[in-house]
Amino acid sequence: MRRWGALIAVAAAALSFSGPAGADADVPQAGATCPRELSDVMTQLPGGAEYLVCQAVPDRPGRWAPVLAPFDPSSRWLSYGPEITLHGQGFRNPNLRSGRWTATPLDPATVCGADQVTVVAAGELAPLVHSQGQPGQPLELEVLPKLFTIVLSGNCLWVQASG
Repeated sequence: MRRWGALIAVAAAALSFSGPAGADADVPQAGATCPRELSDVMTQLPGGAEYLVCQAVPDRPGRWAPVLAPFDPSSRWLSYGPEITLHGQGFRNPNLRSGRWTATPLDPATVCGADQVTVVAAGELAPLVHSQGQPGQPLELEVLPKLFTIVLSGNCLWVQASG
């Protein structure tokens, strides 16, 4: 009986990891735990209509909690494999602000990427600007003024520089 219990525990532990280096990370879910280092980090669920924030819980991992739009722009975002599409200051109710950002891969094989489209004039958008890091290396980029959309990819933590 003990052998089965140990085998089940080992299997459960193996299944709790994200999988192979190239696999998508787990999709955050409302009510699920999130690591303390992601406290106050926001993310977008697949489909693009729902957002979550990692709410800190003293002396324990945090919990992913739903956020109703509109909300104040966040300076910390998590992309977790599936692309997330956010709006900038060229859009009503922006999700993030323009400025200097750093994307840090959360696993050594991850490549962080961003595709930005800005507003040129009413109803006119500029060509897409693509930025891509190297596997496991941080990506520094300028989130452009008058940003309409930005598509963030990779299992990455995106943080706006302060000041």
